[in-house]
Amino acid sequence: MVLRRFIAALLLIGSIPVFAAEIDSLRVWSDPDKTRAVIDLSSRTDYQLFTLQNPDRVVIDLDKTSLKAALELNPKYSGVISSVRHGAPESDTLRIVLDLEERVKMKSFMLDPTAEYGHRLVLDLYKESSHQAPKIKHVSDVQKPNREVVVAIDAGHGGEDPGAMGRGRTREKDVVLAIARRLADKIDREPGMRAILIRDGDYYIALRDRYEKARKARADLFVSVHADAFKDSRVSGSSVFVLSRRGASSEYARLLADSENRSDLVGGVRLNEKDDMLASVLLDLSQSATMGASNEVAEQILSSLKHNGKAHKNHVGRAAFQVLKSPDVPSVLVETAFISNPSEEKRLTQREFQENMSGAIANGIRDYFYRRPPPGTWLAANRAADRHIVARGDTLGGIATRYRVSLNSLRAANNLRSDKILVGKELIIPTS
Repeated sequence: MVLRRFIAALLLIGSIPVFAAEIDSLRVWSDPDKTRAVIDLSSRTDYQLFTLQNPDRVVIDLDKTSLKAALELNPKYSGVISSVRHGAPESDTLRIVLDLEERVKMKSFMLDPTAEYGHRLVLDLYKESSHQAPKIKHVSDVQKPNREVVVAIDAGHGGEDPGAMGRGRTREKDVVLAIARRLADKIDREPGMRAILIRDGDYYIALRDRYEKARKARADLFVSVHADAFKDSRVSGSSVFVLSRRGASSEYARLLADSENRSDLVGGVRLNEKDDMLASVLLDLSQSATMGASNEVAEQILSSLKHNGKAHKNHVGRAAFQVLKSPDVPSVLVETAFISNPSEEKRLTQREFQENMSGAIANGIRDYFYRRPPPGTWLAANRAADRHIVARGDTLGGIATRYRVSLNSLRAANNLRSDKILVGKELIIPTS
C-alpha cells in the first residue's frame, strides 16, 4: 500500500511541468527603422517564433517558461505593436502574442547577461511598407555643384544602453543627445553647411550602423558625442579622439575605447565576427587622406574646446574606437566632460553648458571646413580657406596661435589698431 502511494506520488510529480526560466519583464520601444521588443529572462530557454495574418500578429512560444509579472505595453513607445497577450497552448509552453498594426519582417536573437541586464530575447520588427525598392540614382545625383557640407552628428549610446551614469543618476545617453541636437542646430545655421542626427531619440543603434548612416548620407564629417566616466571622480575636462590602427595613445584612451566598444553588447546587438573582419579590410583599403583629415579636424575642435574651458589633455587621443572605423568619412569622437565628476555632471544637465559645449564643437568644425572646404561645395566657392569668423571667447592672440601665425601679421592683414575684436567679424588669416 505504501509502495503504491509512493509510485502514485512520483507519477503526479512527473506530470507537473518544471519551469526552467521566468519572464521578468517585456520592454518595447521604436526608432525610425524598427520596433524592438525585449523579453527579460531569468535564464536562457528555447523558443519558437512565427507570424500569423488576419489579423497580423507575432507568436512567441517559450519552452518551460513561466510568467513572473504581468506584461505591460506603453502605447507611447510601442511602435508597430498594438497590444500584447499570453496563454499556454501546452502545459510546459508559454505563448506570448504581439498584435500588430501591420505586417512586418522580423529578426530575433538571444543575448547572454551583460552589464545590468540578464538573459534577453530580442525581437526586431520592421514594417514591410518601409522596405521599398531602392531609388535609382543618376550621375547628376552624385555631385551637385555648390552642395552643402554635410556633418553627421552621433549622440552616443541610447535605448538599452544608458552609457555612463553620474552619482546624481544623470545618464550619458540623455545629456549627449541634448548637446548633439544643439550642435546640429548651430551647424544648420552656418551658411553652406547642413547637419544630420544619427540618433534623434532614445533608441540604440549598432556602432557600425552609426558610421554607415553617415556614409549613406555622403557626410563630409562624422562627430560622435559622449560624456565619459572614470574611477577617479576628480578627473575633469573635455577630450577629442581619432581612430588608431597601431594601438592607443594612452592607457586612458585604451580603457575608454574598450568601454565604448562594449556598447553593442549592452545595446542588444548580435555581434558577427565577419563585420569586424570586413571593417578591418575596409580600413586597410582606405586612403590615408581620411585619417589625416580626421586628425586635422580633431585638432581644430580641441583648440576650440580649450578656448571654451578645461581640456583633459592638450593633445588629440588615439585608440581603436569601433564607431570611428568609417573607411572614407573623416571621424572624431568628443568626450564633452566627465559625468563621473559631480560638478561636471551637474553642468552637463545645464542649458548654458550644453550651449557653450556645442558652440565650441561647431566653431572647431567650421574653422576646419573654412580652411579645407571640400571641392564642389558652396564653401569652396564662396569662402576663402584663409578666413576665420570670430566666436564668443575668441581672442586675437588665441586665433594667431590656432593658425600658427604671428600676432603682428594677423593685425596687419586685418588693419587692426588694437587687439579688440567683435563676435561675428571675419578675419583674414595671413599665409604664414
